[in-house]
This record gives sequence, C-alpha cells and structure tokens, in this order.
Amino acid sequence: MHYPVAIEQDADARRFDAAVPDLPGCQACAATPEDALVQAREAIVGWLESAIDAGRPIPQPTPVARLRGRRQAGKAWLWALVEVDPATLDTRVERVNISLPRRVLRRLDALAREAGETRSGLVARMTIEGHAPR
Repeated sequence: MHYPVAIEQDADARRFDAAVPDLPGCQACAATPEDALVQAREAIVGWLESAIDAGRPIPQPTPVARLRGRRQAGKAWLWALVEVDPATLDTRVERVNISLPRRVLRRLDALAREAGETRSGLVARMTIEGHAPR
C-alpha cells in the first residue's frame, strides 16, 4: 500500500512540511525532505492505527496517475509515495503464548473480572489505550 505525500518547504526555508491528502489531518515536518518522508510514514501508520482502533474505515490511497499535474496556487509540491506494510493494518486475531509469574497472572485476571472483560480483551484494550487501568 503506497500513500502519496505532498512535501513543500516552509516560507522561512527552515523545514519541510509533509501532508497526506488521503488521510485528513495527517501531517509531518522535518529539516530535510528525506526526514519529512520518514516522519510522514510514522504519521500515516499512527493515523491508520487510530482509525482502526476507532472503527473508522481506512481510505484507499489515491492512484499515482491522478496526482500528476495536481497543483495549488502558489505551492511548489514535491510528490512522493510512502509504503505502508499491509500487515500493520491486519486486524486478524492471532493466538500467542506468553509467560507471566503466577502472581501477575492472578492480578491480570482480577483486573479483567473487575472490568467485565476476558484476559485477552483487557490486555488488548490497555495496549490500544496506551495505559493500564487504575
């Protein structure tokens, strides 16, 4: 999957701004065009993961042929494609085996019961939300 990224140098010529037209609000900036692409890739993955977590649809990338000649008044865009590994977006459930001390497993199970969730569901939710329950 390749998302197009529009890169332009800011007015003060101190940084390069990158925007992903297919993903509203997905932007990045860096000191060089190369670093702007690296930052754009991270922003794309974060945007897509957030959309999946929220149950929103994933926009398909605009075909490259439709980007040719696309301009905006006064803008000098450099177009690039950022590849995103489709496995990053894979929502299929995968069974894993982890090892935890029994005391930790008991605490995990107690937290899951308290939250009305399964052990796996609690771990998944905590990971998506980025924090442990309090």
